[in-house]
Amino acid sequence: MKVASSIVIGKHPTADLAALAVAQAMKKADITIANSVLLLLTSEFAGAPQATIRAAAKTANCIKIMGCSATGIFTEDDWVIDAPAAAAMVFGDDVVLQLPSPYSQSQPIFTLSAPNAINSTWLNNGNIRYGGVSGDAIGHGPFSVWQNAKGDVTGYVEAVFKGAKVATKASHGLQLLTPPQRIEQVQGYDILALDKQKPLNSLQQSWKMHSKSDEPVPLHMVMAVYADEPESIANGNYYQTNLISHDDDNDSVTLARTLKPGTYLSWGLRNPLIAEADLTLVTHQLLHELGSKADFGLLFSCLGRGPYFYGGVDRDLKVLTAQLPSVPLIGFYGNGEIASIAGSNQLLPYSAVLSLFSSATI
Repeated sequence: MKVASSIVIGKHPTADLAALAVAQAMKKADITIANSVLLLLTSEFAGAPQATIRAAAKTANCIKIMGCSATGIFTEDDWVIDAPAAAAMVFGDDVVLQLPSPYSQSQPIFTLSAPNAINSTWLNNGNIRYGGVSGDAIGHGPFSVWQNAKGDVTGYVEAVFKGAKVATKASHGLQLLTPPQRIEQVQGYDILALDKQKPLNSLQQSWKMHSKSDEPVPLHMVMAVYADEPESIANGNYYQTNLISHDDDNDSVTLARTLKPGTYLSWGLRNPLIAEADLTLVTHQLLHELGSKADFGLLFSCLGRGPYFYGGVDRDLKVLTAQLPSVPLIGFYGNGEIASIAGSNQLLPYSAVLSLFSSATI
């Protein structure tokens, strides 16, 4: 399988960065014409990416150029945040990144979306999806996603990999602080009662036991983990949402999403060591599912999980390069991750979605 990636970092957002990234990737893949290209650009390009996309297409000798802008991008060789850069993955031989068709419904669909384009209509239209949300949060330019070498004003693009088998899974990286507790009472976004305990009391007690201190609960590091059955939480097949605030008067907790009574909830803590271990496990699970070695991979990681989370080093990338030596990898740090959880496509916070591909033909 002729697939390779490259990343080029510069001082200014010029089209030459993308052209060089594509050229280097094609040289590594030993091809002179690419079947298709996945092109990722940093947010410095978001205002006017079209000239850069055209430069990539010209270098690749093809117009099947798909990608987006993001705050940070990476390959297996390097990562970059807050500097102009272009990353490219080129595909040769029988591997092609192409538009989905009615005959590809059995294959998960690779999806990239701008933040303002997310909606349930296309997110859950009967297809399993994986991918990420572009980092163009403030809407620079007319688009931040592209396909067929031109911007797409709908705000999202999708494709399947012809000639490759895919296995994909989300890594949450959360340490569960409590066993699943049944939600007994809600009011809007407020959780008023868990089993026979007040939600705030449950949260504070679990945090105190974990931290062994009287420090206040770091709400920005805690997630509400929920599922219809307690077994789903135990098995990692859960949904998650952010904590917004709490009310000391009635001991309620306000979440970013409304939940129904009867749903089971646990408090989860974002933990770098757990996240690293979880991605290692996910990598092993995907390789087992593929039943063969991985030929290339895609990783979509939350900006809040990348180097900022790991103290200036992207431990997720280190896990993957250790577990998958010499395997081409590309991805970005975005505003959300897309994955199928318990049969439903979800927009995930603070997660990493890993997809591995082998040369087995679909």
